[in-house]
Amino acid sequence: MIDINEVKFDEKGLVPAIVVDTNTKQVLTLAYMNEESLKISVEKKLTCFWSRSRQELWLKGETSGNYQHIVSITADCDQDALVVEVQPDGPACHLGTWSCFSYPLLEPEAAEDEQETETAAESFTYEGLMQLIEGRKVEKKEGSYTTYLFDKGLDKILKKIGEESTEVIIAAKANDKAETIYEIADLAYHVMVLMVEAGISLDEITGELASRHVIDHKIKQEKMTK
Repeated sequence: MIDINEVKFDEKGLVPAIVVDTNTKQVLTLAYMNEESLKISVEKKLTCFWSRSRQELWLKGETSGNYQHIVSITADCDQDALVVEVQPDGPACHLGTWSCFSYPLLEPEAAEDEQETETAAESFTYEGLMQLIEGRKVEKKEGSYTTYLFDKGLDKILKKIGEESTEVIIAAKANDKAETIYEIADLAYHVMVLMVEAGISLDEITGELASRHVIDHKIKQEKMTK
C-alpha cells in the first residue's frame, strides 16, 4: 500500500481520477484531484475533486445530493493516475445520466453483443436476484451497494426509488428507448430492495397482479383522474 506522498501529481499539481461504480464496474467519470482534494477524499471517504474550470475544490454531491462513497482508491504502476471505486448515491453526470461516458465511438460487434445478452438472459431470474438481495441484507457483505442501502434504512431506499422513478420519466420523455430500459431496470432493482426490506415476496406481488386480470373497471385509478 502506498501513501498520498507517493502519488505523482503533474506540473499543475493534479492527478487524473477514474471513478468506477464498484457494483457494475461501469466507468462513471474522469475527474482530477490535487493533494488537498485527495486527502479530503481519503478522510471523508467521499469523492472530492479539483475543478479546473472553477479553480476550486468540488465535493461531489454537495449540491446535488449525488455523493460517491469511496470503497477503494488504487494507483497505477507509475502512480500518476488513480482508479476510485465508489458506491454512488445518484447520477455522476451533470446532464443527469448515470455515467458521463454515454457517447460511443465504437460499439461491440453485434454478434458478440447478442451472445453476451443471451448468456445473461439465460442465467437471470427475478427469483435469483431476489435471493441475492435477501442475502445481502442477512450477510452484510462489505462493499456491497445493496448492503449499503439496507444499512441506511427505509428512508434511503425510498429516496432512491424516487430518484430512479424520475430518471425513468426523463428517459421516456426524451424518447430514448435504451436509456429508458436502463432506468426501468434500476427502478425494478430498487423496488425489489424495498420488497425485501418490507418483507414482501415476489409471490405476493404476482398474486396481486393475477387477481386484477379480470377487473375491467379500476375504481381507484378512475377516482384519481377525476
